[in-house]
Amino acid sequence: MKTETIQSYIDSHFSFFEPDLKKVLIENGTLKTFVADEMLMQTGQNMRSTTLIVEGLVKLYREGDDGNEFFMYYLQPGNACALSMICATKQETSEVMAKAVEPTIGLMIPISLMDTLMKEYKTWYYFVLETYRNRFEELLTVIDNIAFKSMDERLAFYLEKQFKDLKTRSISVTHGDIANDLNSSREVISRLLKKMEQRGEVALHRNYIQYLK
Repeated sequence: MKTETIQSYIDSHFSFFEPDLKKVLIENGTLKTFVADEMLMQTGQNMRSTTLIVEGLVKLYREGDDGNEFFMYYLQPGNACALSMICATKQETSEVMAKAVEPTIGLMIPISLMDTLMKEYKTWYYFVLETYRNRFEELLTVIDNIAFKSMDERLAFYLEKQFKDLKTRSISVTHGDIANDLNSSREVISRLLKKMEQRGEVALHRNYIQYLK
């Protein structure tokens, strides 16, 4: 049953993997379930495996010395964390945190396989490169927003990306959550959201925000 389940997930989200690679992942991978708000990865954690997301949604963020959080990006089914891949391969500790936004299932691949997968399976090699490129581009976008945009522009971009990534017209999030993700204050975010509501861009509700554009 376990083998059939892993094969089904791989065929659904990683169909481009070559048959021999699929076989290796099915034989050596294990499925792990995470409840909402459970941590998949923490700062300073030793990486014993890399994780392929097959169900659910994962939020990656960086935590400052003062405990503030800064949102980086989401991982969805078919994604893997590039940083965890690199850390696992080089046997280094994590410098980011990952948390399940909703019930999530990950296919855990042991670090002992990393060198072999990179050397012997071309589709895995290209998958790692593409994953790293995509995440690097996302981080460049985050840096551009921090360096060159005002907070109201950053907030608008943040919300548009949330609606797009989550494929929804409304998101369950508090003003405090947004403030944490953008490293701002709840008061500033609430004021800017009110202005967006007045312009007809969003509708604010008690525990969720509706996109109107």
